[in-house]
Amino acid sequence: MAKKKSNTDTSAWALSDYLYDGSQPFSISNAPNQVEPLYDSKKDYKQKLASMVNRIDDLLEIMYAQNRYGLLLVFQAMDAAGKDGTIRRLLTGVNPATVQVYSFKKPSDEELDHGYLWRIIQRMPERGRLGVFNRSYYEEVLVVRVHPEILTEYQQLPAELTTDPEAVFESRFDQIRNFEQYATGNGIRVLKFFLNVSEEEQRQRLTARLDDPDKHWKFSTADVEEREHWPAYMSAFEDCINATASDHAPWVAIPADDKLNMRLLVAAATLAELESMNIDWPTADKKLLQNLDSIRKRLSK
Repeated sequence: MAKKKSNTDTSAWALSDYLYDGSQPFSISNAPNQVEPLYDSKKDYKQKLASMVNRIDDLLEIMYAQNRYGLLLVFQAMDAAGKDGTIRRLLTGVNPATVQVYSFKKPSDEELDHGYLWRIIQRMPERGRLGVFNRSYYEEVLVVRVHPEILTEYQQLPAELTTDPEAVFESRFDQIRNFEQYATGNGIRVLKFFLNVSEEEQRQRLTARLDDPDKHWKFSTADVEEREHWPAYMSAFEDCINATASDHAPWVAIPADDKLNMRLLVAAATLAELESMNIDWPTADKKLLQNLDSIRKRLSK
């Protein structure tokens, strides 16, 4: 059966401008937080997003039926960058049977008794499904790198392994690269999004949460405290992306100051990844094909 095409032409959106596969360096200072709008109006935005989500849903149905490939989307960003809203809009209208979403919080005591990838492996998507990680194993080379005391005070590692924190993070970069190569070698594609929000835009969004009682639940004083480490986080993101970007598990640095633009770009990159995969409706087994007529006769009775 021919695959339907999306009604939205994303060819002019220059997705390659945001894609980092290890062939070129990533510079946080050169990565834009905002670009020209890809929509003419709110109505146009909704139509374009809906068109891409419908196409994504079609492809996920095929991938689910074929049951040979999977796709993992990893979302990393500073607080208030819009991860939750982007994931919600991306998946609204998609068959929930084809999707698995997991949000990684602070490790539990049980999780701390294992290596940091232990809890990740248990949440990897099955073949035939789209997996979405809201934060991920990359916290181990982002938050932990900005706060290296976590290594010695909370992660229960042998003392001799934490004498040189930078060596720990270099080792983790190797482990992550190997882990992602293992995933893709078993049919699970990996696509990683860095939602690149500016410091000023984050300030405005956090302030808006304070001004709206209905959003107080989303506010944490820890978000304000982490803002004081902004330069360290930007350096950590830059090093992380450069160390782990590859052709089989690329990063996409999405300008995130305009939420509508951000959602369109995330949807377009996800759609492009799905369309590049070798997925198609599975063919019926020979026994079924040979007995179609007799099966129809039995059903007609």
